[in-house]
Amino acid sequence: MKIAFVGKGGSGKTTLAALFARHLAASTPAAPLLAFDADINQHLAAALGMPEDEAVLLPALGEHLTEIKEYLRGSNPRISSAAAMVKTTPPGRGSRLLRVAESNPLYDRLVRDVGGVRLAVTGAFAVEDLGVACYHSKVGTVELLLNHFVDEPGEYVVVDMTAGADAFASGLFTRFDLTVLVCEPTLRSTRVYRQYVDYARDFDVRLAVVGNKVDDDADVTFLREQVGDDLLTWIGRSAFIKAAERGRILPITDLEPANAAALCAVRTALDASVKNWGRYTAQAVEFHLRNAIAWANDRAGEDLADQIDPEFVLGPATPTLSVR
Repeated sequence: MKIAFVGKGGSGKTTLAALFARHLAASTPAAPLLAFDADINQHLAAALGMPEDEAVLLPALGEHLTEIKEYLRGSNPRISSAAAMVKTTPPGRGSRLLRVAESNPLYDRLVRDVGGVRLAVTGAFAVEDLGVACYHSKVGTVELLLNHFVDEPGEYVVVDMTAGADAFASGLFTRFDLTVLVCEPTLRSTRVYRQYVDYARDFDVRLAVVGNKVDDDADVTFLREQVGDDLLTWIGRSAFIKAAERGRILPITDLEPANAAALCAVRTALDASVKNWGRYTAQAVEFHLRNAIAWANDRAGEDLADQIDPEFVLGPATPTLSVR
């Protein structure tokens, strides 16, 4: 099951993504889990307990894009080369697919255990990128990976997304079973919620709001007035979270009971999501065609619509290539 945490900058989405990942990792038995930091600020590793000076040394997905493409392409005859793959390229017969819990060369090189959570990071926006690159090119690596992911009930992919509505620069926003909008009880924060709802309305994106930094009943009432039934649960002010923000990572079992119950509510909502692999595959195709027409055909020098395998539907029964 794939879950994204989004929200206004400073709303606490990275904190919530880290808490939820730690909650899953500490469950009994521990849930198969993989987390991605797809935020330009790259703070998820620190939120999971890794010192900042070590977090900056994590291998970056964006720096291994050619290797990732070569692996995923496998023997798919519709993809002429790794260079012809773009962030929206969908899998087809012959492609290599990814599972949450497996051994493969990509995980060996790019995934690290951070505080009991298997984590991959897109990489920070570097000095050499300034003025010449777009961060979406890095986030696009996550979209490409998720297009090739086969996850089943009881397995989890947790993604800390870019702030605001940046995810709508591609089809990445359709890649999740549940999108959690982290909202503070403020008008600015709930405006991001409304923007997300407006953009996602036509794409069957399942949304839930988790209130954060909630002090009292008045805050809950305000959130209900702004987001209605989309309010799933909320996180109250927390000494546990404050300690983490000051660099002291406590055991997840020390989280306040009410806040731990909120994480359980998120997991219950995620587990209740009904997967529709046909729709998931069709949306990947739709956004690939949009990007091909808009820019990717010109960049690749070929018609990338030819990469679409019309008889392919991603899902648990889809055969995968063996690792070589």
